[in-house]
Amino acid sequence: MPEVAIMIEGQNGLNWPRWQKLAAAVESLGFAGLYRSDHFTNGDGPALDSLELWVSLTWLASHTRRIEFGPLVTPFSFRHPALTARMAAGVDDLSGGRLTLGVGAGWQEREHNAFGFDLLDKPGRFTRFTEGLEVISRLLHSDRPVDFDGKYYHLREAILLPRPQRLGGPRLLIGGNGPERTLPLVARYAAEWNGVFIGAADYARCNQRLDELIQKAGRQPAEVRRSLMTGCRFGRDQAALGTRLRGARPAELRQRGLVVGTPAEVVDQLGELGRAGAQRVMLQWLDLDDLDGLEALAKTVLPQLKP
Repeated sequence: MPEVAIMIEGQNGLNWPRWQKLAAAVESLGFAGLYRSDHFTNGDGPALDSLELWVSLTWLASHTRRIEFGPLVTPFSFRHPALTARMAAGVDDLSGGRLTLGVGAGWQEREHNAFGFDLLDKPGRFTRFTEGLEVISRLLHSDRPVDFDGKYYHLREAILLPRPQRLGGPRLLIGGNGPERTLPLVARYAAEWNGVFIGAADYARCNQRLDELIQKAGRQPAEVRRSLMTGCRFGRDQAALGTRLRGARPAELRQRGLVVGTPAEVVDQLGELGRAGAQRVMLQWLDLDDLDGLEALAKTVLPQLKP
């Protein structure tokens, strides 16, 4: 059975009181980790609280002891990959090696326009992302100064000091399901692949394709951890579930890749994902104040996942 972690959308009202309560709950209830998005604002308004990602993760590193954590994902369109590498290495060291560094190309137009970041067209975005992966990988892995000349990034005798305490720095995660672009980058650069909103059958197909690409890249499939981020609609019983669904049909949500149901139904779906290759499932918890629901999920589902 896969491990279960919690993922939240930080742009939808995250502030310090909510973050601190969520972190304490996830840590104490036995979830494997806590992950969050990296956005300046939401996609369509009205704008809500959106606590800055790296500030929040720095606090988390020193105020938790067990859970893994990280961004799903932090885009290079906001921050130069050298800055991201520096921050990630420091936060990982502070936490004792619990950070997973999820990185992405950026996608949300509203926040880029509002804050003056250049999102680029899709081909440019992909080129910049690929260069950023090369830059961040070299800086985290090399004990010697790094040179790099690309279209978007240039390094001259750059080195991260102090060197990361964990060999190679934090685990690098790439999310996405694309077989032609995303999965080849996972095979080349990542220590973790994170599928996004897909069901067990599609996950298994992507997972098999990734195994093939990893081997072609001269690596072993076991070198890359497999995870999934997907939506969650959970209720302790049918009545509570009906409240969460708000008229939506469970079968339709499951078809879109969401984990939906009462405890037994959620356990069954997690089992299917585990058989498809997922080692960890990050359940998207949209109500940042629903700590009672989070506790119910932990107490009714997590015990059933233990070997």
